[in-house]
Amino acid sequence: MPKSAIYPPVYVLGNGQLGRMLRYAGAPLDIDVQPLDFDAPLLDIESNAVITAEIERWPTTELTTALSAHPNFINRNVFGLLADRYSQKSLLDELNLPTSPWQRLDCAQQWRQLFLDIGNKVVVKRRTGGYDGRGQWIVDSSNHGIITADLFGEVIAEAFIPFDGEISLVGARFQDGSTRFYPITHNLQQNGILRYSVQPAIPNRTLQTQAEQMLSAIMHKLDYVGVMAMECFVIGDNLLINELAPRVHNSGHWTQLGCNVSQFELHLRALLNLPTPLLQTLMPSVMVNLIGTEHQPQWLGIPFSQLHWYGKEVRSGRKVGHINLSHPDKAVLIESLRRLAPLLPADYLSGLSWAVGKLS
Repeated sequence: MPKSAIYPPVYVLGNGQLGRMLRYAGAPLDIDVQPLDFDAPLLDIESNAVITAEIERWPTTELTTALSAHPNFINRNVFGLLADRYSQKSLLDELNLPTSPWQRLDCAQQWRQLFLDIGNKVVVKRRTGGYDGRGQWIVDSSNHGIITADLFGEVIAEAFIPFDGEISLVGARFQDGSTRFYPITHNLQQNGILRYSVQPAIPNRTLQTQAEQMLSAIMHKLDYVGVMAMECFVIGDNLLINELAPRVHNSGHWTQLGCNVSQFELHLRALLNLPTPLLQTLMPSVMVNLIGTEHQPQWLGIPFSQLHWYGKEVRSGRKVGHINLSHPDKAVLIESLRRLAPLLPADYLSGLSWAVGKLS
C-alpha cells in the first residue's frame, strides 16, 4: 500500500460489474478498491486490508482461500449462510419474520403432504446457485415429475404467492450498530430477471417502516456490517420476504444518480467505519437493466440519464449494463423514458409502460 494512502485497501472477491462499481465509488475518496477474479494469482495481502465480496459463493482457489482466511474479511460467515436458501429461510423463521410457507424437498414421497401443507402450487428453488430465473420451477400435482431425483435435498419448495407487487429495501449497518436505509424501490421482473426499478412510486410509509424493521432485525442478528438488500412481495399493506443479498444489489443502482450517497459508496463507508451523512434522495429515479442487448450509442443522447456499460460479451439473458434516469420533475423523467423507448428491444416496452405508470 502506498505510504500516502489514507485508508486501507479493500479487496473484493469477484471482478464483475458490482466490484467494478465499488472501485468507481472508492476512487474519489482515494479508497483503493481492488476487485479480483477468483483464479487471479496470489498477491501480497496487507495486514490492514479489508475484504468483501460481490457475490455470495465462490470457488476454492489459492487466492480465495488466502482472502477467506484474512482476519478482516467482513461478514465472512454471512455469505455462506445467506447463499443457501435453506439456511436463509431458517434464519427468517428463527426471527419470526414473514416469508412464504416453505419446506426442504428431500424425496418424492413428500409431494402429497407438501401440497397439503403449503398449497396446490409451489415454486421449487435450488438451495444455492439459482438466480435470475434459473434453477427455479413452478410445480403442481400435474407436473411435479420435472423435479428429477438428483435435485432432492438440493432444493426447497415455497408456496406460490399471488402478490400485488415487488419491492426491495437496500440499507447498511455500521460497526456501532447504527443503520441507514434508502427508500423502498418498486421493481418489475420479467422472466425472473429485474428489468426496471422505480423510486419513488406511490409513497407508502407503512411498507417503508415494515421493511426497515425487518432488515434491521436481520442485520443486527448477523452482526452484519455493510450494505444488504432485501427483496419482498407486497400483499396489500404487508410484506413477505423473498430473498436477501449480503452485498450491493441491482435494485440499488438508481442511488448512483438519485441519492447523495450511492449504495457502493455507502458499502465502503460502512466497511471502513467512515463518517456518513443521513441518506437523502435527490430526485425521482428509474433504473433500466440492459439484458442481452447490444450497445446503442444513441443511449448517450437521452437527457438526464447515466449509462453504465459493463464491458461483457453480450449473451441472451445476461446483464450487460444499466441506465439510470433521474430528474426532480416526474414529467421530465417520463419524457426521457419515452425518448428511450425506441432504443430498447420490443420486449422492454410493456415494462417501460409499467415504470411510467408508477411515476404518473
